[in-house]
Amino acid sequence: MSNPQGGFKPPPKKYQPKGLTFLYEDRDLLVVDKVSGLLTISSETVRENTAYWLLNEYVRKGVQKSRKRVFIVHRLDRDTSGVLVFAKSEEAKRFLQAEWPTFRKQYFAVVHGVPPKSEGVITSYLAENSAHKVYSVSDPKKGKLARTRYKVLKTGTSCSLLEIELLTGRKNQIRVQLSEGGCPVVGDRKYGLERKGRQRLALHAASLTLRHPHSKREMTFTAPLPRYFEHLV
Repeated sequence: MSNPQGGFKPPPKKYQPKGLTFLYEDRDLLVVDKVSGLLTISSETVRENTAYWLLNEYVRKGVQKSRKRVFIVHRLDRDTSGVLVFAKSEEAKRFLQAEWPTFRKQYFAVVHGVPPKSEGVITSYLAENSAHKVYSVSDPKKGKLARTRYKVLKTGTSCSLLEIELLTGRKNQIRVQLSEGGCPVVGDRKYGLERKGRQRLALHAASLTLRHPHSKREMTFTAPLPRYFEHLV
């Protein structure tokens, strides 16, 4: 396994799109650390100022007729920060998406309360309603299998810091399973508890281990834990 970030020299900050910190770039990949609050791709109400839009502007270097572009491999929720990977060709995108289930994805989360066990695997079947809210169902035929491994790293007076590994990749999986288990993610206004003064969702995509689409070597990308998390526990 290699640490590609060690030898990578990012462009000067003034050339990096706002809200994105470059972790790695080559002819096939563009890997960034996304801030909380920035959409990965456009929504019905936001067309510009998404990670996808900003990185397309970056690779085109201001040339409007340029055919250069990035390709979406996966997404992070708007309020989740951390490692986000884009491909720089259709071929690279197809490879990464085909291999995606085999890649290792590690997250950190601060949750309300303390899980009943210090570590374990949460398994459920998830469905989505017409309001785009995800929930667990008892009938496996009516949902998609979701599995999340977690480990309690630290506990405080009212919150806990968890290390999480995604074993499947369902929409809002971590947030739904933790909430339904009685420990919602801090700052989660959709599945958790409303809390005034919470600045952001305390969920961070900390590392991603993948195989490079061209060289096929294993590479791990990491994004440091935001300071905000440290003040919660």
